[in-house]
Amino acid sequence: MSDLFLGAPQQEHHEAPPPSRRSRRDTQEQRAQQRKHRRRRTAVVLVLALALVGGAVFVMWSVVGGLFSGGGSTEQTVEDFPGPGSGEVQVTVAAGDTGGAIGATLEEAGVVATAGAFTDAYAANPAATGIQPGTYNLLLEMRAADAVNALLDEANRASSRVTIPEGYTAAQIYQRIYEITTIPVEDLEAAAADPAAIGLPAEAGGTVEGWLFPATYEVEPGASAASVLGQMVQRTTALLTSKGVPQDQWETVLNKASIVEREGKLDEDRAKMARAIQNRLDSGMPLQIDAIVAYGLGKSGTELTTADTSGAQAPYDPYNTYKVAGLPPTPIASPGEVSIDAVLNPADGPWLFWVTVNLDTGETKFAETYDEHQEYVAELRAWQAANGG
Repeated sequence: MSDLFLGAPQQEHHEAPPPSRRSRRDTQEQRAQQRKHRRRRTAVVLVLALALVGGAVFVMWSVVGGLFSGGGSTEQTVEDFPGPGSGEVQVTVAAGDTGGAIGATLEEAGVVATAGAFTDAYAANPAATGIQPGTYNLLLEMRAADAVNALLDEANRASSRVTIPEGYTAAQIYQRIYEITTIPVEDLEAAAADPAAIGLPAEAGGTVEGWLFPATYEVEPGASAASVLGQMVQRTTALLTSKGVPQDQWETVLNKASIVEREGKLDEDRAKMARAIQNRLDSGMPLQIDAIVAYGLGKSGTELTTADTSGAQAPYDPYNTYKVAGLPPTPIASPGEVSIDAVLNPADGPWLFWVTVNLDTGETKFAETYDEHQEYVAELRAWQAANGG
């Protein structure tokens, strides 16, 4: 009955014994380790979150940072300009410049954005190796590939290219330079009269004839008459030096070579002609060469008359080698390298005479005796009669 008033019967209950000290210590250590692990996880998560935020900030600044700094970082570089460019600038390509050297020059002048862009464009264009030394008019901020093409276009060349043929006299050279560069002939003559200004060696005796080497030269805008003639003289001295010619023989070599240059028609005859000249000099025989007489009189060889060679019009003319023994006082033209080599290495032979028997082909015949020579002269006269010469 008591159960009805007291509710459901209670189950028998036994209280758990209190934990031991060791058990409490183990529990405390487990809780400490759990707290340590939670702190580590929190630190890792925080580091990762900061990294993500930092990366996002960097990307955002890279994209829009320029908007807050007034438009574009000063450290930002452009690899290649889009072109076509504007304005104008003169740029000089030096002899021997590589594509990289040209690119550096163009980058410094503001023509291309980077030397690397130009180098790539240079390598991609097979014709780029044909870029010639000189000064060019180019645009600023050009596309690199366009800059390569502009340097290949002769229309953009600001410097003048002057070609001096072999056998030209100094007067002819002055006229050629004037025609190409507009440097007055009077300025060139004045420069030639100042040996120190053009680097003329003392061996030349103050006369520039024969010392202006025949070649092609780049004359930059504003170049002086002295600078133009100076580089021609320098080419001559450099060539003679490279061939081992003693300096006290420079003038003599150029003198002989100038005669060979004006008389020779074919390169293969020049060494024989040099030997014939030396044979005459060794025997004390007058040279009797029309080209020398013509130079002294300011005429062409075809204009000479018997009166000219006899000296009737000029009783004493140091260039009349029919009357005066030995070499003329100066060279009579600017010899080329082939004629210089012929003098330095003359052919072996007894020849004293030569005559060109065919003026069209340049065929020249050499003789040891005067009688044999006259036979060849008759052959020339027959050719002239048959060809209206």
